[in-house]
Amino acid sequence: MYFFLMNLLLLDLCYSSTIAPIAMASFLAGNKAIYYNGCATQFFFFVLFLTTEAFLLAAMAYDRYSTICDPPQYPVTMSKLVCVQLAVGSYICGCVNSTVQIGFTFTLNYCGSNEIDHFLCDALPLLSLSCNDTYVNNLVMFTLCGLIIAITSLIVLISYIYIISTILKIRSDEGKHKAFSTCTSHMVTVTLLSGSTAFMYAQPTWLSSLYPRKAVSVFYTFVIPMLNLFIYSVRNKDVKEALRRTLGHKSLK
Repeated sequence: MYFFLMNLLLLDLCYSSTIAPIAMASFLAGNKAIYYNGCATQFFFFVLFLTTEAFLLAAMAYDRYSTICDPPQYPVTMSKLVCVQLAVGSYICGCVNSTVQIGFTFTLNYCGSNEIDHFLCDALPLLSLSCNDTYVNNLVMFTLCGLIIAITSLIVLISYIYIISTILKIRSDEGKHKAFSTCTSHMVTVTLLSGSTAFMYAQPTWLSSLYPRKAVSVFYTFVIPMLNLFIYSVRNKDVKEALRRTLGHKSLK
């Protein structure tokens, strides 16, 4: 569990860092320009980290399923090798999606306005600036994002159907509470990320223009990473105990 949590918080740090420093520098310096290569780099890593996190959350759901539904086989089912393979597979999926997205987006011709109506280089505002026909690009983005959200959400949903079914069979209330508490943080994170990304990307372009894209983007680029840190760290009993021991040890010195 802590191996996946480490990767999750690292991803949150990385994909926020692809946006926050540039946005803050632009705000402080008053220069809102970004170079073409810089925009492409930001877009690539943002899609990479966001997609990887979606698959990593699906892997974490499988980890919860193995923990609760089949505890005797857990050391075999979720061995160190399997955990590493799931994490690496998540990064590979993220890299594939990011490569496809950047290939379809940055091979277009931008011959009109170069003013991006956003605070980051994202697919939808970039496609709206192109003077090419972007029907295929929009279709590819809609299909890929829809598939990623559908696949990861289905894995999570099936895992939790088995998890809830197993928890309901536990006789003691303490056992049920302990089992549910190990899943609550993960369920909240999955719901927030899947909901906001589906709202943003897994819908037709003409419909997405009706919603405040920038407000939703702020939520999943800045708010969710901070919430994840709070959900998984501050509310975690082991982390709080370790922090209490560390602070107590320092105070004695």
